[in-house]
Amino acid sequence: MWALSAVGYRRLGAVGSLAIVVGGWFAGKLPVHDPWGLWTDHGSATKAVAAAVAYVGLTVLVVAWWQYGRTASTVRDTLVTLAWWTAPFLLAPPLYSADVYSYIAQGSMVVEGHDVYTVGPSALDPGGIGGDAAASVGNHWRDTPAPYGPLFLLISAAVAWTTGGTIVPAVLAMRLVALLSLVLIVWALRRLAREHGHSESRALWLGALNPLLLIHVVGGVHNDGLMIGLMLAGFVLALRGQWVAGSALVGLAIMVKSPAAVSLLFIGVLVHASATGPQWRRWAKGLFAPGLIACAVAGGATLISGTGFGWLHTQGVAANIHTALSVTSDLGLGLGELAHLLLDVDAEPVKSAVQTLGLAVALGLIVVLARRAMRGSMTPAHALGLSLLVLVALSPMVQPWYLLWGMAVVAATEQYGRFSAVLTVLSAALVYETHPMGATPPYGFALAGLAVVLGTLAIRRAPVVPPGVRLPGRRGPECTAEDQQPSTSAASPTPAPQNAP
Repeated sequence: MWALSAVGYRRLGAVGSLAIVVGGWFAGKLPVHDPWGLWTDHGSATKAVAAAVAYVGLTVLVVAWWQYGRTASTVRDTLVTLAWWTAPFLLAPPLYSADVYSYIAQGSMVVEGHDVYTVGPSALDPGGIGGDAAASVGNHWRDTPAPYGPLFLLISAAVAWTTGGTIVPAVLAMRLVALLSLVLIVWALRRLAREHGHSESRALWLGALNPLLLIHVVGGVHNDGLMIGLMLAGFVLALRGQWVAGSALVGLAIMVKSPAAVSLLFIGVLVHASATGPQWRRWAKGLFAPGLIACAVAGGATLISGTGFGWLHTQGVAANIHTALSVTSDLGLGLGELAHLLLDVDAEPVKSAVQTLGLAVALGLIVVLARRAMRGSMTPAHALGLSLLVLVALSPMVQPWYLLWGMAVVAATEQYGRFSAVLTVLSAALVYETHPMGATPPYGFALAGLAVVLGTLAIRRAPVVPPGVRLPGRRGPECTAEDQQPSTSAASPTPAPQNAP
């Protein structure tokens, strides 16, 4: 029956995407003022109904994605499905976040000559370029310096200059950047999967077709998509032996968001494995060469942008905002309040100490993963994916879409198993944490928790794997999908088991 086929789920997901956009048109993160009159507030009653429509559409999309994962779809089928599900988002207002207004405002500040690393969007003239975007920025960010690198600020400035900072064209231009980022992610996922002998369509299903990516990178226009795309592309080049070009691309990714720097460590593992000569020279080349190239690219981008090196001092500004998904911030806040009650000491230093300890533990685990990759017990790419997930789990600020940093890598480097199943359930759950207008209401966490329970029960009864794919520990053919064509890169070490430590 076609309704239970890949084509049927493709159409069902497209309906879900369209419902999200229709609901978001009235209940998304609308600007304070839109001179074109397209994205305007229609009142609380309309907004409530529209939000319900968006939540229903989101559920339809998640179910369609979940069921699509059970079909033996080819790469072409999955790419067509991705196009169907992405298309409705292209002309939508900002969904699930107000960050795009910050991007436009910060780009306008660059155009106007403001120092984006010392002042926030509130410095803009309300009646000038970017004024409407600045007025629409979330309260936390209006007086906060930009935490992004010069490359992204150059892109934002180009958008602001081209559109005059007018809301609708500026948002759509930033969404075009997000769409190009998605194309780059797709390109890199396919090649990473091929290098590791895994199914390209499965990698695309978890890493690109994922509703978490669609609503936050395409719908929410988060620049994490650009960081992930550049980082993955750089790592693919490194796997192919082109580590100089790969390190340069990672340097550009860092100039969007700094977490991409983690990948330099694992490019170093590849460089060490392929280097010749004395052991000390191989170690020095692996440890320092990729970083030096990335630093040169970062320095060049900074000088070209003219924004200065203030980005070196603003990387921690996000930690000042508490997010309930951060385990270390929650624990630190709780211990701080307890210390205040029992010992009458300031709670903030306790919270800061716990957050710092969490980052230190994350760094230690990343080093352990790098050592395992060096010894050949896992591939460098898979170790990178796990490292990014560890970094997110122990960061002082965690947003739902941060899961995409490492998941995009793991999707292409791990044979679908228990760990991928956990990522699948988390993806289906975290989409509910955020309201279409960007808020995080209590019922969002309740819906996410319910999705975790239902997803876990469903995946235990019937794992989300297509016909012909064998789960670890089960008998049967490994895979019969037509796109399963293993290849080996001369630059990568001997393939090793891909299970998480």
